[in-house]
Amino acid sequence: MKKIIKIILLLTFTLSMNMGIVKANEKIKIGLLVPLTGKNSEIGESIIKSARLAINKIDNPSIEIIPRDTKSNSETTLEAAKELASSGVKIIIGPVFNESLIYLDKLNEVTFLALTNKNNNFSKNIINAGINATSQLNAINKFIKLNKIEKTIFLTPDMSFKNEIKEAISNSKIKILENYIYDTDPTKLTEQIEKITRYEVRKQNLEDEIVRLEKSDQSNKERLIEILKKKDTLGSVSFDSLVISDFDESLKSVTTSLLYTDVSPEEKYFITLNQWFDESLLKETSSQPLYFPSANKKNYDKFSAEYFEKYNQYPNQLSFLSYDLVGLVYYLILQNNSVIDQNMFTKKTLFKGKVGIFEIKNNKINHILNFYKVEDEKFKKVF
Repeated sequence: MKKIIKIILLLTFTLSMNMGIVKANEKIKIGLLVPLTGKNSEIGESIIKSARLAINKIDNPSIEIIPRDTKSNSETTLEAAKELASSGVKIIIGPVFNESLIYLDKLNEVTFLALTNKNNNFSKNIINAGINATSQLNAINKFIKLNKIEKTIFLTPDMSFKNEIKEAISNSKIKILENYIYDTDPTKLTEQIEKITRYEVRKQNLEDEIVRLEKSDQSNKERLIEILKKKDTLGSVSFDSLVISDFDESLKSVTTSLLYTDVSPEEKYFITLNQWFDESLLKETSSQPLYFPSANKKNYDKFSAEYFEKYNQYPNQLSFLSYDLVGLVYYLILQNNSVIDQNMFTKKTLFKGKVGIFEIKNNKINHILNFYKVEDEKFKKVF
């Protein structure tokens, strides 16, 4: 019999939930800090639209979303947050960008659900709600264990988020052989991948074996030599799987360099981070299968369709996340006896949203993600 140590609340978030009524004349005010002017205004508008979709699904007149413009500026963000706080708002979804968080520790009485996926929190009143590196590596670690993969390396670009990857490797307790930091400059990348994969050694092994056979008296040497000449290298690499912590064209450059050095996804597991179902990956058939953790694709597609039907345009990924956050806040408020305070995020709670399962504990949010592979020009669910 299973020993139940702690009851964990788990809710399937349909946003049509019947969860009780907040006191009759009491408004649930949720602030929304997003860029509504400037180059990032489209992101902000999309987030507001998704929040309205969530409000419509909840269908409770007591809940009110109050948006304010951050202009993607940290000082403006602080002033907008102060204005919300003065009107009685105690919980705010946003801001969007990590740089906008730096002054928000001044408002200790307000809890911010930032949409960034960075691991570093500026203050206890700021909870980063994006799909962070630790959440992604937890899913990758699960995949590695399910497939009994024993030798994994990381390839991480020499960019600002490399420290997040290092911290996430530690947090997730994933076992790796090495975390290689590489230069994203294409003129240097292939040379670095050659060293990591021992390409020159394996290439020389092939040449040496052909020479050895040519000088040997083996009866079938001509056939063996013919087989070897169709190869590029001879000998194995030191890993069974590799995690490429990269995106977009830089990710494709890495997989191309690996193929050049005769490391194939058919023989070694090619794994990467959340790609948000980037359809350009479907065309990269030579690097398939390619594995990655992500939000639930079925829910993502359904949300996108609902959003398009309502607004005649497609949402951005942050809209998908903010839709869930409205429901999460509403749920936690009701679970906290309609009291809005930081205690809402201290208890261990699981919340099943459209993105996936939110794991809330000690003022932190992690995501329990699904896992997919790109194969045969399709996205296929692994778990």
